Amino acid sequence: MRIIVIGAGAVGAACALALTESGAEVIVIDRTGVAGETSSRCEGNILVSDKAPGAEALMAIEANRAWRELAERLDADRVPGQPATEFEAKGGVVVAFAGGAHALQRFADGQREISIRSEALDERALRDLEPHLSPDVATGVHYPDDAQVQPSLATQAMLARARHLGAQLRITEVTGAIVDGDRVRGVLTTQGRIDADAVVNCAGPWAGEAAALFGSALDIRPRRGTILVTTAMPQRVFHKVYDADYVGAVGSGDAALQTSTVVESTPAGTVLIGSSRERVGFSGEGLLAPLAEIAAKASRLFPFLADTMLLRTYYGFRPYAPDHLPAIGADARVAGLFHAAGHEGAGIGLAPTTGALIAHALLGTEAPLDPTPFLPSRPTLQGAAA
Repeated sequence: MRIIVIGAGAVGAACALALTESGAEVIVIDRTGVAGETSSRCEGNILVSDKAPGAEALMAIEANRAWRELAERLDADRVPGQPATEFEAKGGVVVAFAGGAHALQRFADGQREISIRSEALDERALRDLEPHLSPDVATGVHYPDDAQVQPSLATQAMLARARHLGAQLRITEVTGAIVDGDRVRGVLTTQGRIDADAVVNCAGPWAGEAAALFGSALDIRPRRGTILVTTAMPQRVFHKVYDADYVGAVGSGDAALQTSTVVESTPAGTVLIGSSRERVGFSGEGLLAPLAEIAAKASRLFPFLADTMLLRTYYGFRPYAPDHLPAIGADARVAGLFHAAGHEGAGIGLAPTTGALIAHALLGTEAPLDPTPFLPSRPTLQGAAA
C-alpha cells in the first residue's frame, strides 16, 4: 500500500515510522523540511500532569509509555543521520500560590483515579525538589512520569529511522488533490503529481487548509504560543515546573491571550520559559505583550530569573481543535483520506500513539487504545474554521 503523509513534523514523522514499520510504502511531503514549523517551536513536552480525566488523558498515559519504549529503541540503534532524541524522564512539579492549593489537590485526586501517578508535596519536600522556587509558592504536586524530548531532534530521529526502512521524503508543497469518484488517488505538488492509495493529513495548524484541497472539512485552527530561552547557566531548575494556571489554559477555548508559567532546564544549560496561548490566525504581530507577561510570571515563580539574560525568544502555531481532542483516523467525507492533527501543544507527547492509531486505521494493526473519541467524523470538527 502506497501512502502519502503530508507534514514532516513530529506527528507526521511518527505516522511515517509506524506505517513504514507495518509494511507500507510511505512518501512524506513537507514544504519546508523536517520539523520546519511547529515541531521546532515548542518545548517537547510529554506530559500526563496537565490532563484532566477523559479520552486525552488515557491517550497521554499510553503515549508516555510508548515514548519511553520508542526513545530507548531509537537511541540504542541510531542509523546514519539520526540524532539522539534527548529523552529526559525528569518528572514534573505543578505548584500553586496561596489560594490555589485546594484546586490543585482536587485536580490531582481526580487524576489518580485513572492511574496518573502523583505525590502531594509539603513545604520541605517541595523545596528539596526545587530549592530555588519562590517562598510564596504554597504547595506542589510531583508527577514522576512527566518527561521531555528535544522536539526537533526527536522528530528528525523518527523520520530518519522511517527513511532507513524505506520511506521517502520530498521537500515540495502540496497544491491540490487527486480525487476520483470520492476516493483519494494522490496529490498535486509544485514538483508534479504523486499517486497513492491513501493520504494522511499531518499538516498541523494548516490541516484545515489541507483537508479543503480534497473537498473535505476539518475545523483545525492555529493557536499561537511564545517561548523565552535564557543564556546557559548552572542548573537551578530540576524538573518541568509549572503553575496550576497552565492546566486551565490548556483546556480553554478562549481566543484571547492567556499566559501561565512553565519553566525547565535543558541539557545545554539554558532555561525554557513559557507559555502563552492566543488565536490570532497566523499573525506574527503583537508579541511583546505575551512575552512580557510570561517573563513577569516566571520571575514570580523563580525569582533568580529576574536577573537572567535572555538568549532568544520564538513563537509557533499549535493546531487547535474546538473540543481539545486531536483528529485521528479516516475522513468523514473522502475515502482514502486520513487525518492526524489538532493536538495543539500535546503533539510531541502524543505522537507515537497517534502513529499507532493511524497504522490501525489504515493497515489494521492493533490499536493501543479505543480510537473512537478521536475520529475526525465527530460533529465538532465538521464546522467551518473561524
